[in-house]
Amino acid sequence: MYQSDMVKRIGIYLRVSTNGQNTELQRKEIENYLSVRGWTNWTIYEDKLTGTTNQRPALKLMMSDARARKIDAIICWKMDRLFRSLKDLVTTLQELSDFGVEFVSIKDQIDMTTASGRLMTHLLAAFAEFEAALIKERVCAGLANAKRNGVILGRPTVINKYKVVRLKEQGLSLSEIAKQINKTKSAVSKTLKKIRIESIESTVSKTKDFSTPPSTQKSIKIDD
Repeated sequence: MYQSDMVKRIGIYLRVSTNGQNTELQRKEIENYLSVRGWTNWTIYEDKLTGTTNQRPALKLMMSDARARKIDAIICWKMDRLFRSLKDLVTTLQELSDFGVEFVSIKDQIDMTTASGRLMTHLLAAFAEFEAALIKERVCAGLANAKRNGVILGRPTVINKYKVVRLKEQGLSLSEIAKQINKTKSAVSKTLKKIRIESIESTVSKTKDFSTPPSTQKSIKIDD
């Protein structure tokens, strides 16, 4: 059972994203809310993020205290101060619920101490599940489309180019070679193109090596 409102232990989470910001507005609105609810026993956990760090030690400490049952409720100004994504929100709220810790977001009007607030968390969980399903569908559709277009999925495959050349010299078509070596026709075609380019580059290089060096004789002009 939760403690009475007068002795309920509250964890207040404050966060700012830049050095130029402060938490004064967040603090005032939260303290006004606490005064209305009659909650007087609170601890402030405050993070100040900068462009060089994204660590949130105060949040880590607050969650540790929640697990240890040192606080009975967590209050934040807005959910984006506390959560990075919808998935993160739902996971954390479920974790807090398992600990018996209530949650309130003032600006978002989410209050897990009420029936309507708990209903909202269930709706958020449903949206998170829906979002994950959409992402999975898009990924699967993209993979299927890539496969239809001949894109090889996964790690790049290694093709024995000497075997490809030998089969080509035997008069096999690209499709037949692909079947022989268990690769796609597109992969065989790319391999043959690469071999031709390497052959041309090698020929040009040898031609340069055996070319006649420029003359070093000097032309002397004699005037009559």
